[in-house]
Amino acid sequence: MRKFVMATVGGIAAGVVASTQIAGPLLAQEAAKSGNVYEQLDLFGDIFERIRAQYVEEVDAEDLVEAAINGMLTSLDPHSSYLSPDDAAAMRVQTRGEFGGLGIEVTQEEGFVKVVSPIDGTPADEAGIEAGDFITHVDGESVLGLNLDEAVEMMRGPVGSEIIITVVREGEPEPFDVTLTRDTIKLTAVRSRTEGASVILRVTTFNDQTFENLEAGFEKEVEAAGGIDKINGIVLDLRNNPGGLLTQAIKVADAFLDEGEIVSTRGRNPQDGDRFNATEGDLADGLPIVVLINGGSASASEIVAGALQDHHRGVVVGTKSFGKGSVQTVMPLRSEGAMRLTTARYYTPSGRSIQALGVSPDIVVAQPRRDPAAETEEDENGSTSRALRSEADLRGSLNNDSLSEDEIKQIEEDRAKAEAAAALREEDYQLAVAVDILKGLSVLDREE
Repeated sequence: MRKFVMATVGGIAAGVVASTQIAGPLLAQEAAKSGNVYEQLDLFGDIFERIRAQYVEEVDAEDLVEAAINGMLTSLDPHSSYLSPDDAAAMRVQTRGEFGGLGIEVTQEEGFVKVVSPIDGTPADEAGIEAGDFITHVDGESVLGLNLDEAVEMMRGPVGSEIIITVVREGEPEPFDVTLTRDTIKLTAVRSRTEGASVILRVTTFNDQTFENLEAGFEKEVEAAGGIDKINGIVLDLRNNPGGLLTQAIKVADAFLDEGEIVSTRGRNPQDGDRFNATEGDLADGLPIVVLINGGSASASEIVAGALQDHHRGVVVGTKSFGKGSVQTVMPLRSEGAMRLTTARYYTPSGRSIQALGVSPDIVVAQPRRDPAAETEEDENGSTSRALRSEADLRGSLNNDSLSEDEIKQIEEDRAKAEAAAALREEDYQLAVAVDILKGLSVLDREE
């Protein structure tokens, strides 16, 4: 027994020695790292004091500290940043659906401001600003070298005041100026209408009102159509939707899914991950869905499109989305400001990250660019203003005696719908293709 006790004690002693041999260097490394951090903080303090004492002009100490904090955050990725108290208050207003500005969602790329998407019905949208445009100057001043918040601040101003932005656009040989008038931006999160037998749900942003607006808009269109059996499907239009609240994206996807994962998020630590699942109930009662996306569809829009695509609940049509697959958490700070920090990546139900890759559409459909000069020339040639003559236009032509009046009326109604679809193709080609896909699916359903 004594030998056994001695052996056990000896084992413990050996373990202590081994632990000391391993832990000693690790502790020394951690101490060295901490020492380096404190040295760097001392260096920061030294530089801060020298700027205050020796810079050519007197500087505000608070501004210096805020600039240092923002520089630290923006060095991480394009979406992490410091929000001053005013910026934090403006962000809270924006998520409620009303704010002042030009109506563009922007990011930063290669030192310039890049337009993620214009917002429907805003000064930027009406002036023809497009997703992918680069803004290089504001009122003649270059934005190169500014961080994103500083560039955005240059574009802010009193409602009703004018601003000139210089735009570089792919396909245009030279930069060009665009004059806009600042306005109060009132976001209508969802606009609904019916094209033929298809309900169009145009989702412009994901704010506090999005799911509520979407549900109410769909129910209004169904009632106007005379019941859900009169509807052949839904076009969920997420084009130029820059994203917004993750919670709202989950609710919108859940509206059309009965079960399964919607999205998962994974941070640095495995235990920090979250998974969000659909609840029972489909707002559309199983109707076909076409999801429209383009290069201006980002973040929350990509979550919805990716979830419906992975569950084979919707056909994704358009062009590749923006590719923002990261989650930002807004953390309040003691100064009444806030810190926007990238804390996780999100993944679609199949486990794919769309960071920098975007959601690829099932059917690629590009939106043709309009050429005003070509349209004018076409009108002058009379090719669009004069309809072709048919047999029915000829004087003394025979009547069709094989059809009843009701059958003739039905043919004329079908022709009017076809002409309306053709007009829609001229106005919005991508949307017209989406509506055509729903028509094709409804025909297949009837044949089955």
